[in-house]
Amino acid sequence: MKLDFYHALFLVVSQAFLGSFVMLLIDFRKPVTTWRKRWIAAVALVVGANCLALLFLNFWNLYQRVGVVTVTLPYIVITLWCSRHRDFRAVFSVVTGLFVGCIGTANSMLAELFLRDYPNSEYYSLAVRIASFSLMFFILRRFSVTYRQMLHQLNRSWGFLCLIPFASFLIVLYAINRSAHSAAVIVLIYGLLIVCSGAYYLMYLFFERVQKENSALHEAQLSAFQLSALQGRMEAVKAAEDAIRTERHDLRHRLQAVAELVARGDREAALDFLDAAQERLDERKAIRWCRPPVLDAVFSTYFDQAGNEGISVDAGIALPDELPVNEGELAVVLANTLENAIHANLTLPREQRKICCRAVGTPSLMVEILNPCNEAVRFDDQGLPMAQQEGHGMGVRSIVAFCRKHDAVCQFDLTDGTFRLRIVL
Repeated sequence: MKLDFYHALFLVVSQAFLGSFVMLLIDFRKPVTTWRKRWIAAVALVVGANCLALLFLNFWNLYQRVGVVTVTLPYIVITLWCSRHRDFRAVFSVVTGLFVGCIGTANSMLAELFLRDYPNSEYYSLAVRIASFSLMFFILRRFSVTYRQMLHQLNRSWGFLCLIPFASFLIVLYAINRSAHSAAVIVLIYGLLIVCSGAYYLMYLFFERVQKENSALHEAQLSAFQLSALQGRMEAVKAAEDAIRTERHDLRHRLQAVAELVARGDREAALDFLDAAQERLDERKAIRWCRPPVLDAVFSTYFDQAGNEGISVDAGIALPDELPVNEGELAVVLANTLENAIHANLTLPREQRKICCRAVGTPSLMVEILNPCNEAVRFDDQGLPMAQQEGHGMGVRSIVAFCRKHDAVCQFDLTDGTFRLRIVL
């Protein structure tokens, strides 16, 4: 029995690069490390089975015809299984890897055409394939940054986008299997790949434009939110200053009243009068929750709103002056969380309403917000609370997007009637 070492090596090299291409693009389920290992193990099993068939069963001629079923289709199924997005977004990562593989195949065919008179020309062709794949890896890595961001912003049209690279792959596969490796066939393949590359470039420009528009919209919304929060805080401070100014104006009259009470020997009434005046000043004093101004404004606004709704607030805030993330973005997360907590409390009797908020800056930034909850909350397979009504859930998506952007740990939990959100950076 003659072992087919070359084609087995060819398959291992090609699939190793294809796997690296797909891993650049796929957004794995959580926990990411676990699902990445499962994906690698499953793909290695599929590739290993095909490699053994090539090595011992003289499988190459049949593999060229059925490789789509024995390798490509399992790749897609495994990727769908391990991907966070079980739709055409996962398929797109695989067919993009296949398209890149077509470029390596075309280059190796060209090398084989020119070097076919040399001994061991197939190994030169394999070297060209490896060099092509290595170069395309760095190009694809640049594309993957924008692509992975688009995964969470574009929910439609991925099936249409898959058609372009998948059709190119099938046509190239048909040309290789049905035609000789002639110059005309190679020119046809290169022409097709150039058209597909142009389509990818247009996709990249589209993704970039959407990213810029979303970024500009986000910045505008963030600036508006910061301005609104600061204006609200300034109004509260101004109201407190006006109240204190009024109290200061009345101080002369109060001192005269106290002096009269002391002169009469009624010290207890004088002390009660002073205590009442002190309480009025404390009620009007603006509380500063932390030094970062936008966060302080958010805490003040939502804690005051909670107080107006009869919700008791237990807050412990110990945040540094300098934060590891953008203050405005964190403020939006806190605003969404506190707003959800207030809404959850409004369904409860006033004596049961409560919000507990903890925020610390060392050893790492951690925020924890708890509130009672008497409604059943369903969680999806990623541990995120699911919206109960159409149009709800935007706050949760905003929180998740923030955590994903800053690689933060985000945990939602409902235990013994208490809903908890913990964010650790």
